[in-house]
Amino acid sequence: MTGSAVRRTPGDRLPDFPWDSLAEHRARAEAHPDGLVDLSVGTPVDPVPPRIQQALNSVADQGGYPTTHGTAALREAVVGGLARRHDVTGLDPQDVLPVVGSKELVAWLPTLLGLGAGDLVAIPELSYPTYEVGARLAGAEVVRLRDGEEPPAETALVWLNSPSNPTGRVLDVTALRASVAAARAVGAVIASDECYLALGWEAEPRSVLHREVGSDHTGVLAVHSLSKSANLAGYRAGFVTGDPALIRGLLATRKHAGMMVPRPVQAAVTAAMAEDDHVGEQRRRYAARRELLAPALRDAGFAIEHSEAGLYLWATRGEDVWRSVAWFAERGVLVAPGSFYGPSGGAHVRVALTGTDERIASAVHRLRDSA
Repeated sequence: MTGSAVRRTPGDRLPDFPWDSLAEHRARAEAHPDGLVDLSVGTPVDPVPPRIQQALNSVADQGGYPTTHGTAALREAVVGGLARRHDVTGLDPQDVLPVVGSKELVAWLPTLLGLGAGDLVAIPELSYPTYEVGARLAGAEVVRLRDGEEPPAETALVWLNSPSNPTGRVLDVTALRASVAAARAVGAVIASDECYLALGWEAEPRSVLHREVGSDHTGVLAVHSLSKSANLAGYRAGFVTGDPALIRGLLATRKHAGMMVPRPVQAAVTAAMAEDDHVGEQRRRYAARRELLAPALRDAGFAIEHSEAGLYLWATRGEDVWRSVAWFAERGVLVAPGSFYGPSGGAHVRVALTGTDERIASAVHRLRDSA
């Protein structure tokens, strides 16, 4: 550009979007005579519960601006839902803040907390890529922590994720307490991504806000999504709660930035958190699919590690991950390479439970034909 400097943008600090690298394998899987079975992403395939659809429509005629803090009914429904479903008690509805899907908050939390150059964000060794993306957007650096490893002294934010994406590993109460204590020792904020909290299979996940972890929520945030429990990925519906001072700070900034959840989505969140039948129904669907996929993977020579909770099976044959991805693609099944989630995932694939019953059955048939 003549006469002006080319400016760098935050996007210049970001890695390539990992799923773009699956294009060749997707094309191969789509060529299968029985069609593609896409188990590479955790996107819901089941219908939004009718009651939630009705709630979305119920305020479609209200054209005014929504509040950033959300309606009082939404915040009260969240507090009630967390108490019933996860035994999280003692929260004030004022300390609930709706967000535009949990990914939005994950990506912007370091920036909203004022982090920047010289700050360090600690993330699990294997973890959701957006934790790193959020740090880079803010100009901060990232450190990956092995299980039980304490964060460095300069750490400003520590991400926890239980049940884990991608491994399905669950941190027990002792591990959660230790993680919170270690973060506090270096003055870091603790952010717990609890997107899969309702999907415990072989272990009972606990929220970082559960009283057994600690009644003092200072410096602690719990991030929740309704994408998995209520099939609301397309609605972009989530919330964050925890430390009142941190919530007030996030709210103040988000007001200025116009980070508002649309009014119809707020109504849908209220309905989703006000009753629990749909959560149990969706859980049963995923449990049934898991019971079919897990033995089929084992019969095909894959070991399943962790995976005691969550929406995925973490599988390996001890070979290079791209060899495994290609093996699945030849059978019309698309899976996510474990290397998307960190360097130590280079021998694993992440297999999602998010296929319809018919597609899961087709995948199981193909895997068993290969056994």
